[in-house]
Amino acid sequence: MDPLKTQPQAESKLHFLDYWRIIRIRKTVILAVFLLVVITATLVTFILPESYSSSALIKIERDQSDISGIMGERGGGSGVYDPYFIQTEFEVMQSELVLQPVIDDLHLNTVWGAKYAGGAALKTSESMQILKGRMDLRPVRNTTLIEIRVYSEKPEEARDIANKIADSYRVYRLALREKLSSGGIVALKSEISEQSNKVHTVQAELDELRSKLKISDMMVGSDAPTPLMSAENLRKIESQRIDFQAQYVGEKTLLDELEALQKLNPKELVHVLPTAVPDQKLSSLLEQRILAEQHVIAVEKELGIKNTETIRAHALLDDLNQKVDDAVNGIMVGLRVRVDSLQKRVENMRAEVQIAQSNDLAKAEESRPYFEKKRELEELQQLRRILNMRTASEKIDTELPKTAMVQIVQKAVAGTRPVRPNKPLNIALGIIIGLVVGVGLAFFIEYLDTSVKTIDDVERSLGAPVLGVIPQNVGLLMDEGAESPHAEAYRVLRTNLLFSRKDDKLNTVAVVSAGAGEGKSTTVLNLASVFAQSGQRVLIVDSDLRRPTLHKMFHVTNSIGLTNYLLKQNTLEEVIQTSKIPSMDFLASGKLPSSSLGILSSAQMKNLIGELKQRYDFVFFDSPPIMGVSDASILASEVDMTLQVIQYRRYPQPMNVRAKQLIEKVGGNLVGIVLNNINMSQDESYYYYSGYYHEYYSRNEDQEPDAENKASGDKTRLDIKPKY
Repeated sequence: MDPLKTQPQAESKLHFLDYWRIIRIRKTVILAVFLLVVITATLVTFILPESYSSSALIKIERDQSDISGIMGERGGGSGVYDPYFIQTEFEVMQSELVLQPVIDDLHLNTVWGAKYAGGAALKTSESMQILKGRMDLRPVRNTTLIEIRVYSEKPEEARDIANKIADSYRVYRLALREKLSSGGIVALKSEISEQSNKVHTVQAELDELRSKLKISDMMVGSDAPTPLMSAENLRKIESQRIDFQAQYVGEKTLLDELEALQKLNPKELVHVLPTAVPDQKLSSLLEQRILAEQHVIAVEKELGIKNTETIRAHALLDDLNQKVDDAVNGIMVGLRVRVDSLQKRVENMRAEVQIAQSNDLAKAEESRPYFEKKRELEELQQLRRILNMRTASEKIDTELPKTAMVQIVQKAVAGTRPVRPNKPLNIALGIIIGLVVGVGLAFFIEYLDTSVKTIDDVERSLGAPVLGVIPQNVGLLMDEGAESPHAEAYRVLRTNLLFSRKDDKLNTVAVVSAGAGEGKSTTVLNLASVFAQSGQRVLIVDSDLRRPTLHKMFHVTNSIGLTNYLLKQNTLEEVIQTSKIPSMDFLASGKLPSSSLGILSSAQMKNLIGELKQRYDFVFFDSPPIMGVSDASILASEVDMTLQVIQYRRYPQPMNVRAKQLIEKVGGNLVGIVLNNINMSQDESYYYYSGYYHEYYSRNEDQEPDAENKASGDKTRLDIKPKY
């Protein structure tokens, strides 16, 4: 049958019961720390001297006047919560400027000197440190109210100090406001005086430049020099030039077109000219010519060509044609004259503009120092006017009535009951802190403790199954009998060991452990007792040759034993001893000569193991710690099966892992782990290994004692296989 094997499990998160288990296991540490903190807090609370407190409530605001100043603004916002302003004033209240008058007026150097310095007056700095330690400034949430709280052993002293701090701060704020206002006015007056001197100096320099450059800011006459040609006049002349230029271009274009038409078709010119150049005389002549032409046609048709009337009509028409030609020539000549005039006018105006610009630039360059100095004078005068207005504003604001920047809303009164120390609060805090520190320390110790705590720890770190869980304070089943309350734990171990065997021929078992004191000897004796009580022939071999203990449990001598047989001093029958249980024998270790330390690795030992396998159903070997000497490793390599005993919360897990590796390294067959010395009452995770059986058998004993006695022989052979 395959042995019980457990795959390594992933580490899981702690459950609530795991926390409760740690608290129960470490309850001594928690209780000790809790009592220490509570007792200390209580003693300190009752040792500390009692002190009283008094509080003064003040309202603080930024500097401002009751009405608006000359600039139409108040000095600051009223009633607006400003955390930065409040915090700044906190620091001011704790400064020397405010606390110095308090110390002087109340003579705190002398009073506290007599109290703390044996009658010698304290230094101001020392008194200030004491005073700061007794002050507590608290803002009222989202308001400009500040509570000044002072603590003292005397209620009257606390009241006087709190009221004096409020008065000193109020006086400081008023004095600061007056100092700032008067200092500002003095500074403004000094600046005005300096600006006036600059104005007089610049004015004198300006007058000198005006006289030197002969510059007049006002036009006195046509010959008077102008400072600069104005941009408006320059734009006006340029606009006129542009208009004349446009008119000249239009007239010149028309003239060119008419002259071209006159050269190509003079007759067509007569019809176009009245439209291009409106002329009343030409229009009238054209109308008369049209009428004369019509008259000539009519007369020729009626009277004939040679008629006197016809000849006269032709003469009149010729005269009109001549007049029309003369009028056209006159208009063309006039148009040419007008174009020439416009051209000259444009050229004259262009020259005038160029001359004006040149004169203007020259005059501007010449008069530039004057106007620069003039601008400088205007700026100085403007600055002086602003300073005068500001000075007047500050004077009026200073003379206006001031709203109290610090109002004492509530004066401090003497307390009737001490407020320090707060005994209920301190004791309650001591209890809470004690619990927190105790539990925290317990969990910290648990975190540092890397020893084996649970079955999961073993199976996860060692990769081997746990075959048995042995409770704390186990006795010897050989003395207690099969009905011992601890026997069931070993019966479970026996059952699991049998199921872990791969072959029924495997009947030699070595019990090892990583370190000393983990309960190997007790485990070997009790496990062998359970096998013997079930009717199997069992032998226990004490192979711990260096520190043997099994002979003491059997209450027999250790003068003869395993070493005597291996050294061929005695036969096997001579060294094997019987026990109280008929089917269980015992082979003591015997005395170990110093020259025979490697006796377990001898061929004689291997022969012994082979012979014992034939004689007994099971042979159990008690071995020394495997981490201390090589005997346990040698023994593990020679027997059929090896059990590793791990004591609960004794050695670190890496040590147990190393012990398991040593067993496997020498070729030992590690079938499982035995967890020993478990405190079942503290660790609920192990309760189901033993508590169920205890309750079950106790209940049966109470209900059916007679039947229990009759079946006692059968129950000793009962094997219970735990459910994994």
